[in-house]
Amino acid sequence: MDAYKTINNVLVNLFKEIMELEEKAIITEEFKDLTNNDMHVIEAIGLGESKNMSEIAKKLKITVGTLTTNVNRLINRKYAKRIRGNEDRRIVFVKLTPKGEKAYKHHEDYHRQMTDAILKGLSEEEIPVLVRALDSLSTFFREYELKKENTVNKLAILKS
Repeated sequence: MDAYKTINNVLVNLFKEIMELEEKAIITEEFKDLTNNDMHVIEAIGLGESKNMSEIAKKLKITVGTLTTNVNRLINRKYAKRIRGNEDRRIVFVKLTPKGEKAYKHHEDYHRQMTDAILKGLSEEEIPVLVRALDSLSTFFREYELKKENTVNKLAILKS
């Protein structure tokens, strides 16, 4: 198989494989009440300082309404808590509880293991090449998303 076909096959299957394996790895008996999506919301909330809902939604690229549904589920399951702003009570912050922090660290450990598995198979010279390749792929995704958003915006303007 030539390089193009190999890379294409890896890229096409990689996301699906990562999501399937990640779900099996992180949704253990202890965290069986969470979904993969819940874990990514927990990751976006993060450790330390509380974050406001808009900040978390932007990081996840979802609406605040969608995030509210996810956060409500995490609060009901005791993984997160809401904190009202001191200066403006309308502003809602979210912070992980100790149980949520434990789930965050569990998820982070899976990502560390995945990254370690990649790095252990590479020489010191190969690592910068992989970083450049992954950075190029990331740039492609960001630019592709921007092009798509611009096309949608142009169509909306033409229709109005």
